[in-house]
Amino acid sequence: MSESAAGTRHQVFDVSVNMPSQTGGSKCYDDDGRLKRTGTVWTASAHIITAVIGSGVLSLAWATAQLGWVAGPTMLFLFSFVTYYTSSLLATCYRTGDPDTGKRNYTYMDAVRANLGGFQVKVCGAIQYMNLFGVAIGYTIAASISLMAIERSNCFHTKGDNSPCRVSSNPYMIAFGVVEIVFSQIPDFDQISWLSMLAAVMSFTYSSIGLGLGVAKVAENGKIRGSMTGISIGTVTGTTRVTETQKIWRSFQALGAIAFAYSYSLILIEIQDTIKSPPSEHKTMKKATLLSVIVTTIFYMFCGCFGYAAFGDLSPGNLLTGFGFFNPYWLLDIANAAIVIHLIGAYQVYCQPLFAFVEKTSAHYFPNSKFITKEISIPIPGFNRSLKLNLFRLVWRTIFVIITTVISMLMPFFNDVVGILGAFGFWPLTVYFPVEMYIVQMRIPKWSPRWICLQILSMACLIISIAAGVGSFAGVVTDLKVYKPFKTSY
Repeated sequence: MSESAAGTRHQVFDVSVNMPSQTGGSKCYDDDGRLKRTGTVWTASAHIITAVIGSGVLSLAWATAQLGWVAGPTMLFLFSFVTYYTSSLLATCYRTGDPDTGKRNYTYMDAVRANLGGFQVKVCGAIQYMNLFGVAIGYTIAASISLMAIERSNCFHTKGDNSPCRVSSNPYMIAFGVVEIVFSQIPDFDQISWLSMLAAVMSFTYSSIGLGLGVAKVAENGKIRGSMTGISIGTVTGTTRVTETQKIWRSFQALGAIAFAYSYSLILIEIQDTIKSPPSEHKTMKKATLLSVIVTTIFYMFCGCFGYAAFGDLSPGNLLTGFGFFNPYWLLDIANAAIVIHLIGAYQVYCQPLFAFVEKTSAHYFPNSKFITKEISIPIPGFNRSLKLNLFRLVWRTIFVIITTVISMLMPFFNDVVGILGAFGFWPLTVYFPVEMYIVQMRIPKWSPRWICLQILSMACLIISIAAGVGSFAGVVTDLKVYKPFKTSY
């Protein structure tokens, strides 16, 4: 490790904890003194699929509609390839030095610190945790939209498809927040495997329903809608007519939506830290990454393409809540319920690293504070185990969920938020840091052919991220013209 990297060991972004060493042959402890990890390629895949096949899949029909039959599927494939390739690079950096026996990095920032050090640790920390915070907001918005869709679907069923059926999003955001406050008290990442498994099943459920309804709609239409170049200028969407400038912005925003749909690199190291060895963690993680990206890309291609084929230029921003479909209403209800259950789990998968960062940093600076460090055991009637409650964890995580819920109520723009998150997090977290860490880890010489290829990949993704960010912010500006805080209804 370089001197600058070592010097940052105790900076504010340090979230690792030094553990006492155990003997190498222990059956209960790993080589770093922590309890034996139990994760496998299947649990890692479940974590990844839970994180990847989220609310982003539902905006892919809209994204494909902006780009057309040529650019849409092409960009989906390119993003999947870049995500797999850079995730494989990042998996190699889980251990510093030797990928099989080197010192473990417990978090994404630990890996950045060990390989890059210095100022880049602070930059990475700020970007990663701002992105995690933004994802919590995006998932709250998405969950409330699905809950509203259930109520509206039932309203359309009883009152007719042309009824206004206005529904406020605020009560559903509050309800989602209350549920997340409860689940946020789960102490750490290792203890939510069951929630990830359940969420992964739910993601397959609603993605399959969306795909099935898209196929049925194409069969009903008797033709495949859409064009080679995407949405036509002059198309009326909602209350606006698409102009030449808006088409450009919407195309850029579509890139952000696709980037968001593939973003999970920011929690890859945390997922990898749950995997047992042997075999080596990076080998297991690469298998899990390949399996997960193949599965998600197949789903994304089908959902995006069949959704576009069904609705053409009028593809809704959210395939299951935009009411391109009205019937069968009970199937839509099941799909949207599955979305909500999935998002409850995905919210935790993304937020646990942020929770751990704040709690471990606080414990580092205030080691003698009972409020921060003391665990209170509460017996659970009928069970042999007791619930461990930490007052700081209870207060801080509750405040965090309340803040994300309030912000969601202030800015409930699903497609715009998704695009901004994808643009903001994709290049630095999915491409730049993994590439730079891999170059250091593998000692790739500067200006060598491999170094040049990696830098070209990084620069190309930076340009795409900037374009996506500009398009998404333009969408926010457009939405704010007709927006009233806390008054949003659909």
